[in-house]
Amino acid sequence: MNKVVAYFKSKIGKDSSDSISPLMKWLNPTLLSAEEGELEFSHLIRDEMTNPVGILHGGITAAIIDDAIGAAVYSLNNSHIYTTVNLAVDYFSSARAGEIVIAQTVMGKKGNQIMNVECLVWNNDKSRLIAKGHSNLIKTKVEIPKQ
Repeated sequence: MNKVVAYFKSKIGKDSSDSISPLMKWLNPTLLSAEEGELEFSHLIRDEMTNPVGILHGGITAAIIDDAIGAAVYSLNNSHIYTTVNLAVDYFSSARAGEIVIAQTVMGKKGNQIMNVECLVWNNDKSRLIAKGHSNLIKTKVEIPKQ
């Protein structure tokens, strides 16, 4: 097990209030499971995450997907930072404030230069798919500092 996955495993069941990502701090998911390239988070939908009709805002759904995908790529313990090239999201159902959604990442292609990752957003018991997103990420020249 790599050191990043070991770190994520130590955070299972905890919120993300101490994340290095400002967006993840704001989204504040709870980590449910962690394996290399495959993470699962639960998100409590708050009022400020909804649109004027009271359902989870599509932009916030996209942010949940993008953030989970970024964390999944980070869990691979790469030498360099990967950045999002594109993000496509399909929306299937809604969620309201007070509900919990589950973001589950799935590694597609794990290349040296380009990675493809998918994220499924489910309702709390995974009986209803809220959204599905996929992203391609490209390796940058920015090295991740050694800890």
